[in-house]
Amino acid sequence: MTHFFFLLLFAATLFLAYSNGANDNFKGVATLFGSRTTSYKVAIAWATLTTIAGSLFSVFLASALIKSFSGKGLVPDAIADGTDFHLAVALAAGLTVILATVLGFPISTTHGLTGALVGAGWVAMRTTAAVNDQVNWSVLGKTFLLPLILSPLIVIPCGALLYSLARSLRSSLGVQKEMCLCVGKTVTPLNAGSLQLVGNSLTGGTVTDVAIAPVEQCKERYVGQFWGMNSQSVVDAIHFLSAGLVGFARGLNDTPKIVSLMLVGEAFSVQGGAIAVAVAMAIGGWLNARKVAETMSQKIATIAPGQGLIANGLTAAMVIAASRFGLPVSTTHVSVGSIFGVGLTAGTANARMFLQILLSWVLTLPIAALLSALFYQGFHR
Repeated sequence: MTHFFFLLLFAATLFLAYSNGANDNFKGVATLFGSRTTSYKVAIAWATLTTIAGSLFSVFLASALIKSFSGKGLVPDAIADGTDFHLAVALAAGLTVILATVLGFPISTTHGLTGALVGAGWVAMRTTAAVNDQVNWSVLGKTFLLPLILSPLIVIPCGALLYSLARSLRSSLGVQKEMCLCVGKTVTPLNAGSLQLVGNSLTGGTVTDVAIAPVEQCKERYVGQFWGMNSQSVVDAIHFLSAGLVGFARGLNDTPKIVSLMLVGEAFSVQGGAIAVAVAMAIGGWLNARKVAETMSQKIATIAPGQGLIANGLTAAMVIAASRFGLPVSTTHVSVGSIFGVGLTAGTANARMFLQILLSWVLTLPIAALLSALFYQGFHR
């Protein structure tokens, strides 16, 4: 039975990693796709490669997060060492994240894990002899909730400020935006007065539609030279690098949190767990990222290449720093906040969509807590 539970825990952890990849992998490259810098396939391939790289490096650089998400310190060690506890957490967090993915909402796996740890931990302490034990609310607040809440509050104004500074720097260097002339055809609806015979079929009439549009409606390009190189080529190259850095940072930050769930009784090694989680993340992102990709790329704000570069650079810097110091910030919260902050300055932010995403963040923790509590209770019944 013990071996069966270890195998079940391994499968549940990989399910969580798959869900995480589906919801999170595209977040670093969302601005590449949203600004039309590259296609969806190229963007998801770049996200997959860089996330795998971050996952593998996490073994050496993010050990503090493995300890944090084992549950020790948050709940008594006797509970945190239980296979049933980790199994309930993995299943609840995985289901919460995959549900949000199907609905197209970018949520935080970190938030889901935190809620699941609390829910299963609370039930565990009610069903054991240690009735006087309780969730360490101080650890929960300082180590888990505070970084999750503060990160978007910090990154939104930072994104707005950095883009304002970058825009001023671009103008001072003589790099300007191009306007574009949009030419196309508008097809009139079929009705009795506008039917035309084309060959053997009827069709509506068409008229030429010409308009001068903002570059955001076409594809923004930068003109001028930067250190002797074409400005647009420089922006695109740095944009790709910044997107890759976010993918790397995401793998670095999320992999240890998931791996920690399977490190019960030393049945699995950290290195083997990280490789398995990296593969599951990659598969999840490759197969199931499309809905969240559309939300991140098109619905939070209309992003141009230069704006995407600023948002990605800020996201990567915050997440890598948090991973190094063991702070469980959410890549989702930071990435969405960066894009929204830049969009506020550019005047393209979608406040209604941001509020809907914010609501999904608020619901993540209680849903995961409820599911993990039910799973843990079910195991013991």
